[in-house]
Amino acid sequence: MNDPEPAYQKSFYTVPEYLEMEKASDVKHEFSRGEIFAMGKAGARHNIIFKNIFGQLDIGLQNNPCQPYGSNMRIHIPENTSFTYPDISVICGDITPSQEDEDSAILPVVLIEILSPSTKNYDRGGKFKLYRDIRSLIEYILVDSESVSIEVFRLNARNHWELEEYKTPGDALIIRAVDVSIYLRDIYKGTGLPV
Repeated sequence: MNDPEPAYQKSFYTVPEYLEMEKASDVKHEFSRGEIFAMGKAGARHNIIFKNIFGQLDIGLQNNPCQPYGSNMRIHIPENTSFTYPDISVICGDITPSQEDEDSAILPVVLIEILSPSTKNYDRGGKFKLYRDIRSLIEYILVDSESVSIEVFRLNARNHWELEEYKTPGDALIIRAVDVSIYLRDIYKGTGLPV
């Protein structure tokens, strides 16, 4: 599956309709260009990777104005009216709420998605295209859950996105936007993947 399937049959929803439905729902949904998409469930390896990264970020960002947030932090992208639930977002300073919804944040500096077989193409393509509209975003990190492999897209001085890849357990993922490094062996610890 390259793109997520719409969760509802109506062809177009407004932002207020989406937010009203989302508040009443027990399942998280993302919203883009008038369509609503149900979020898939995360497997065990996904959750282990999340725990490992989030824990290291939390330690690395102590006494720092930038803080990590989990997948319950909804991000609004006003420039393209999308709402997403990144696996991990890093926001510096106080959370700035969306004008559309006080429970949605804007202005993350780092977004991290943990790839699954069903979402990896969308996370690399369509979702990254949406995320590139976020004016505060400096780094977009894709963490593979099936192999030891991480892709980091960074905004360079010329305002172009550059890719850096990490594939060796002894490598340290460098999150330059917040000056945190995490060894891949620590990210993949407990997953059963060779580290």
